[in-house]
Amino acid sequence: MQYALLRTSALALAFAASAGLAAAQQQPPPADAQQQSQQEKAQQTPSGQMGKEEPSSHAPSAAPPANAVLVNGALAVPDAPATDMVPAKFSAKNAADDALITIAYTFKTLTDDERRAIFEALKGQPAAAFNADVGTELAPAIELRPVPNEVTARVPQTKGYRFAVANNRVLLVGTSRIVVGAFGDANAPASEGRRGP
Repeated sequence: MQYALLRTSALALAFAASAGLAAAQQQPPPADAQQQSQQEKAQQTPSGQMGKEEPSSHAPSAAPPANAVLVNGALAVPDAPATDMVPAKFSAKNAADDALITIAYTFKTLTDDERRAIFEALKGQPAAAFNADVGTELAPAIELRPVPNEVTARVPQTKGYRFAVANNRVLLVGTSRIVVGAFGDANAPASEGRRGP
């Protein structure tokens, strides 16, 4: 009697497992035409072809309601403070910040006066004939000098860095000889410590 009960239980368990497996292997329902169109468009982009983006990131978004607090990730209320939390696809500034190398973030928040102080204090030093931007590793032949105490007293973030002057710009360099800040004359276009497009 126990053998029959055990056999019946084993058969019932096997039947339930095979029914569950069959249900799990069924194909999902076909996508509607709009979903399929969005998926095909997303797969045509370079990042979509490499699987780095979700197809939904290219989907058109509905217009926000008139009383929405957030619009494209930014606060849409009167006197709202500016924030770095807005997604890069809606903010050119945040997209440029995303392109900035990590070690250059130290100089991202410098004021215009601090940037000017760095440039004015160091621009008269002997210059070299090369061109470099933030993120460039300098050759070992390029002489680097420590940032003077007068500058570090005025801009404490520069303490421990070295510098070189080239192409009418002051380049601050970290311990790995990678340029982490580029400061130029305020009247001339320069990268100002950011890597730009």
